[in-house]
Amino acid sequence: MAKAKSQYACTECGATVPKWQGQCPGCAQWNTLVESVLEAATPAAAKRFSGLTAAARLQTLASIAPREEPRQPTGIDEFDRVLGGGLVPGGVVLIGGDPGIGKSTLLLQALGRLAQARLNVLYISGEESGEQVALRSQRLQLDAGGMKLLAEINLEKILTTLAEVKPAVAVIDSIQTLWSDALQSAPGSVAQVRECSAQLTRFAKQSGTSVILVGHVTKDGALAGPRVLEHIVDTVLYFEGDTHSSFRLVRAFKNRFGAVNELGVFAMTDKGLRGVSNPSALFLSQHAQDVAGSCVLVTQEGTRPLLVEIQALVDTAHGNPRRLTVGLEQNRLAMLLAVLHRHGGITCADQDVFVNAVGGVKIAEPAADLAVLLAIVSSLRSRPLPGKLVTFGEVGLAGEIRPAPRGQDRLKEAAKLGFTHAIVPKANAPKQAMAGIEVIAVERVEQALEQMRHW
Repeated sequence: MAKAKSQYACTECGATVPKWQGQCPGCAQWNTLVESVLEAATPAAAKRFSGLTAAARLQTLASIAPREEPRQPTGIDEFDRVLGGGLVPGGVVLIGGDPGIGKSTLLLQALGRLAQARLNVLYISGEESGEQVALRSQRLQLDAGGMKLLAEINLEKILTTLAEVKPAVAVIDSIQTLWSDALQSAPGSVAQVRECSAQLTRFAKQSGTSVILVGHVTKDGALAGPRVLEHIVDTVLYFEGDTHSSFRLVRAFKNRFGAVNELGVFAMTDKGLRGVSNPSALFLSQHAQDVAGSCVLVTQEGTRPLLVEIQALVDTAHGNPRRLTVGLEQNRLAMLLAVLHRHGGITCADQDVFVNAVGGVKIAEPAADLAVLLAIVSSLRSRPLPGKLVTFGEVGLAGEIRPAPRGQDRLKEAAKLGFTHAIVPKANAPKQAMAGIEVIAVERVEQALEQMRHW
């Protein structure tokens, strides 16, 4: 009787069993057994890890000559920005997002541009047939004459094809559809996703092929499968945005070859995704006149300053006061309201407070605190802020306004877009006057609120 190629290990206690069962015999926990490959000293196992053993050579760090790997631009500027300048030979990129948000469309466009540049590219489709991919290419009006296509989900056949074709760039759409002969579980299981990703990553490092993996996401928006998948790859990208909107955001959450939290903005058209050269225009409302409860924030997304309109609505509560945020952290809003009451003498205890970041962008940096406070006070007093005013700064519990990183870049971006006034932390104030924009430096919340009384 042949030995089993895999075993099942408990994620809680580590007990192993030869077959899957609902309850672990070691700790009596349910649904904790995960399939894993037996690492037996067999010729097949030796072949699986031959790439790693060949590269294991002892050397001193000083003897290694560092070199900057040449990047391959994809021809899509916003995609290259998120990648850090382009694809790196041997790099593995994982891109995830909701179904239908545009992952396959973007990658098909990128491969089409690379094929036009006479690069050897390969698109491996595990979810769609070749005819479906050809129809999408025709709909996007791509010149994909040099692009190679393989509709396959077996990992061993895919690795054989990759070794024969030796492409410069390969796309796997998607990693959840692949399965390996070494495992008995179904495609999409934790063991299959982990094993297939590890094998493709080994191939990329040995051959120098840039591999792009498409990943599914869960209901919570996280990548489906083990979190170790994010540690295996070099770059992790997420698609953001509402499928009912024409705009898409691609954000880098991990990048070994570029800036983290970089943002690319796209617009979905009838010919695919098109990069947006001035994304700040998407996040700014066009008001005919100044309105209360609106304040423009200069946020920093990776290396790009971005102008986002923060809107606040303060209204009399009917019952328990509500605190609701869209695109911002809700717990931070409660903290800012407490600071506003303690250090600004303005209470919202009997008011509903709603805060929204226009355009569907998600802002995580604390430099948005000052813009949120000014928008809340503007709505509460029904007093509009000047339309050409921008602000940024972190608010502390003691009422101080702390500086934000790269403040000079934020001010230059605001001045370039025609803004004439800025309220910034004192530590971010430029040493010399900037042309076209008046900078008002403040140290505390009280000073910022006092400045509002002059308008």
